Amino acid sequence: MDIGFAEALLLLGLLLVIAAALSGWLHGTVLSISVLSVVAGVTLALTGVVEADPGAELIVLLVELALILTLFSDGLFVEGELLRAHWGPPARALVVAMPLTLVFLALCGKALFPELTWAEAFLLGAVLSPTDPVVTSAVVTAERVPRVIRHTLNLESGLNDGLALPFVLFFLALATAGNAVQEGLNLAGEALVGALIGIVLALLAGRALQHLPGGAMTRKYEGIYALGLGFIAFGLADFTYGNGLIAAFVAGISLAAARHEVPEAFVDFNESVSAIFQVATFFVFGALIVATGWEDGVWPLLAFIAFALLVARPAAVLLSFVGVRMPLPHKLFIAWFGPKGVASMLFALFVLASGAPDRTLVFDIASFVILASILAHGLTDTVGARWIEQRLGS
Repeated sequence: MDIGFAEALLLLGLLLVIAAALSGWLHGTVLSISVLSVVAGVTLALTGVVEADPGAELIVLLVELALILTLFSDGLFVEGELLRAHWGPPARALVVAMPLTLVFLALCGKALFPELTWAEAFLLGAVLSPTDPVVTSAVVTAERVPRVIRHTLNLESGLNDGLALPFVLFFLALATAGNAVQEGLNLAGEALVGALIGIVLALLAGRALQHLPGGAMTRKYEGIYALGLGFIAFGLADFTYGNGLIAAFVAGISLAAARHEVPEAFVDFNESVSAIFQVATFFVFGALIVATGWEDGVWPLLAFIAFALLVARPAAVLLSFVGVRMPLPHKLFIAWFGPKGVASMLFALFVLASGAPDRTLVFDIASFVILASILAHGLTDTVGARWIEQRLGS
C-alpha cells in the first residue's frame, strides 16, 4: 500500500478501535465487522486515501499470516467437534458437497469465461470452494440454533480450508506447468511431509509440557506456546520440503488431541490475534478489488456470482444430504450459509502471484464473488440466526 509506516499504523489503529467499539452494537444488527472492513477498504481506495498493489509482498504476507492463524486455530477447534455425534452431515458436506461445489463452479466458469483453460476454470472453483465461519459468526455462536446445524457449519468451515488447499495447489501448478502427473506427485509428497511434521511437532510439544522447568508454564503463556508451535510447524515444513499450511493445520489437530487443556487456554488469545489480522485482511481485500478493477463484460460476472451463491453451493449441499434424516429447513439453512472469506482471499492472491496465463482474470472473478459473499452472508447471518431460532430453535 502506498503509505508510510506511521500512516499504516494510524489507519490500522483506527480500524481496530472502530471495529472493537462497534462490536457490541453490530452483534445485534444485520451488519458485521467483515462487511464494514471491506466497505472501508473499498471506500478509502476509491477516494485515493490508500492504494493497494496486488503484487506487494507485504499484502501476501499479511493474508498468509491470517491463513496460518486460521488453519492452526481451526485444527485446535475441530478436534473437539470431531468427537461429537452427528458426523454424517459434516462428513457429507466435506467429502461430497465441497468437491461438487468445485466442479459446478469450474463448469460455469468455463462456460461464461471461455478464455480460461480447463485447469484455470477448476482453479477458480478450488479457490471458491472453502467456507469461512468468520462472516457468519452470529449463526455458529447462536445457542438456540439447532446443534446439528452449528456443528455441521463449524466442522465444515474448520476443515475445508485445509482440504481445499491441495486442490488449489494442484490446479495452480497444472495451469502453470501443465504436467498433471508430476505436479500431483510433488503435491502429494509435500502434503504428506507437511502432515508428518505437524504430527511429530505437536506430539513432542504435548509431551514437553510434562517436563517443563518449574513443573509448568504460567497460564497466560499457554496460548503463546500453542501459537509458537503453529509457526514452527509452518516454518519447518516450508523451509524443508513439506507444505507449511498443511503442517500448521495438522499440528493444530494433533496438539488438541495430545493436550486438551492447551486449546482451551488458546481460544481467547487466538481470537484476539486472529481478529486483528481479519480486520486488516478484509480491509486490504476491499482496496485490492478497486486496484484490480474489472475490464470484461458485466453480465457474465453477475451471472457467475449469482450461480456461485444461489446455485453451486445450495445444489451441492442438497445433493450431498440426500438420504440424511434432517428437516428440509435445516438443509436449506446449511446450504445457504457457505460464505467465502480469508482462505479464498489468500488462494486468490496465490493465483495472482503465479505464472498462470489468465491469473488476473481468475483473481478478479474470485474477488468479486468473495466480496458479494461477504456482503450477502454478512448481512443475513443475524437475520438467519433469528429466523432459525424462531422456527426451529425450541
